Amino acid sequence: MSGHAGPAADASVAGLFLLLVEDDLGDAVLVREYLVDGDLDARLDHVGTLTEAMAVGYEPDCVLLDLHLPDGQGLDALRRVLRRWQHAAVLVLTGLNDAATGSAAVAAGAQDYLVKDQVDAAVLARTIRYAVQRKRVQTAERTLRDSRLQAEENTRLQRGLLPKPLLNGTAVTVASRYLPGQQRSLLGGDFYDVVQTPDGMVHALIGDVCGNGPDEAAMGVGLRYGWRTLTLAGLRKVDRMRLLEQVLVAERPHDGMFATVCTVGVNPATGEVIVLSAGHPAPLIVTPGHVYPAPVRYGPGLGMAPGRARWQESTITVPAGAGLLLYTDGVIESFCADGTRLGEDRFIDLAAGLTTIEDPDQYVDALLARIQNADAGRHTDDTAVLYLRCPA
Repeated sequence: MSGHAGPAADASVAGLFLLLVEDDLGDAVLVREYLVDGDLDARLDHVGTLTEAMAVGYEPDCVLLDLHLPDGQGLDALRRVLRRWQHAAVLVLTGLNDAATGSAAVAAGAQDYLVKDQVDAAVLARTIRYAVQRKRVQTAERTLRDSRLQAEENTRLQRGLLPKPLLNGTAVTVASRYLPGQQRSLLGGDFYDVVQTPDGMVHALIGDVCGNGPDEAAMGVGLRYGWRTLTLAGLRKVDRMRLLEQVLVAERPHDGMFATVCTVGVNPATGEVIVLSAGHPAPLIVTPGHVYPAPVRYGPGLGMAPGRARWQESTITVPAGAGLLLYTDGVIESFCADGTRLGEDRFIDLAAGLTTIEDPDQYVDALLARIQNADAGRHTDDTAVLYLRCPA
């Protein structure tokens, strides 16, 4: 049965769904009459037991709960209802006029405590209206608080995923960018790093944990930290990859999680570059007017064949002043203006057309701007780009 909204009804709580949990049919009839006589626009459903209430398939705006039911008594019954409907306002409607019980019920999470013989149509309508409004405000505040906590967590993840290069006066210039898919605030699993070892070698890493979300971001942070530690400890690239896979397999939340990784080691004095790829796109070599992929021998991604994967280093020499462009597949999976995927070939053509831009930061910004303008927000994956330019 529905009540009919009068002139004083609040539109913000119009059309409410109410659930009365009451085993006394006489009291249930009285509540219905109060709602008909009141000015609250609401539909009331009635059940006689807590078991029936738990089986209701919708989320009521407000639950009117008697504390003395055949299958539920006192605060235990209240707690069960609060756990069942975390976003509903719960009003205790009981015949027990006990201030201590009322205080305990409100402390446990009830919006109010009503004694049956002290309630009339106006009191009931007003109490329900205020309870629903308070609960909605509490829910909004909780959502806002959770969003702030999430933003703080994202900031911590960002510091872990997107570090500052650890360089010691090298002539290698580094530019890096990270773009969340569709301007999302949450980071995904893309990560990168650059460090220089005491022998003068500049080592760079870029990787992508399959998927988006906190698990993938946390795994990306762990792999980046692990790689930096292993690199500074002087381990060979193949050994680093093997140990990183062990970390991923031990820490991943499910067997389907894997990561693609590419590492390079640049000798600034000779232009020699050592490349190792675990299922990741090869770096692009950037020279004036020409961009082409580095010749590499690919191995499987981390976690795809645990304990059986084999990776091989590829040694190449790049011209003086050349750049190395490392990227995640979010770049080549973006959309072009014609609705097709960009793909590696068109990405290479686009990168080659911008090589007149000498400043590495400006070059990367121009490249990503072209990609984003064509994509127009249709792509959902994250994009990371790492550009290293060797000394001339």
